[in-house]
Amino acid sequence: MKFKYLFFAVLLVSALQSCVVMSPKKHKALLAERDSLSARTTTLEEQVSKLIADTSRIRQELAALKGNYSGLNDKYNALDKNYNASSSKVTQLSTDLQKREARLKEVEEILRKRDEATNALKDKLQKALLGFQQSGLTVDIRNGKVYVSLTDKLLFPSGSIVIDEKGKQALKQLAAVLNKEADINIAVEGHTDNKKIKNLGQIKDNWDLSVLRATSVTRYLTETENIDPKRLTATGKGEFQPIDTATTAEALSKNRRIEIVLTPKLDELYNLITK
Repeated sequence: MKFKYLFFAVLLVSALQSCVVMSPKKHKALLAERDSLSARTTTLEEQVSKLIADTSRIRQELAALKGNYSGLNDKYNALDKNYNASSSKVTQLSTDLQKREARLKEVEEILRKRDEATNALKDKLQKALLGFQQSGLTVDIRNGKVYVSLTDKLLFPSGSIVIDEKGKQALKQLAAVLNKEADINIAVEGHTDNKKIKNLGQIKDNWDLSVLRATSVTRYLTETENIDPKRLTATGKGEFQPIDTATTAEALSKNRRIEIVLTPKLDELYNLITK
């Protein structure tokens, strides 16, 4: 509207200055020019309105984008924080895994050495006790331990707990090896068959017989062959761990035995596991 007033003012001033009466042709031309200027003014006003509306819309979009950016930035910071926490956990887990793998290798190496020592001990005992193997002595490895099994007929007279001379010779040869192997623990186990004890005086049952025979062997090894008593334990298993469950005379004979169980000391392994 301001443009219209300005236009008319210009025309009025121009008319007053000239003080000339316009011809119809000039008046018509001026009217046409006025109408053109009015149309252009309307167009400009519409453009201005559109620009104002666009500006308002753009400001709204900008505000929305800023809000989205702020939300995304918060999410990014949260993800970054989680990533850093996860990264720290991964690093710690990786470190723990490396430590465990290192300890596992140490354990495997200790067990390998134990197996080597066990096999070497078995070979030494088989050579030292070769002359007694036909009399019911065997040497084998079970669960990482060396088992020296002596039938009762090799060690004791029937129903007795007193070691005979042949048994002492076998134990003497065994002790010669064990005295050179200070890192070996020794368990002496007495075993019987499942026949009930008859007329053996103070020996009440197979439990008694198995325990007393085990302690007889233990005393001989410590008192006569000078094996350190701290290395030995004596136990009686009675009839409850048979080698052969058949009822034949051969099976019963196998079950009546002394087993000397030799275990390499695993202090190094125990210390490693309990760190």
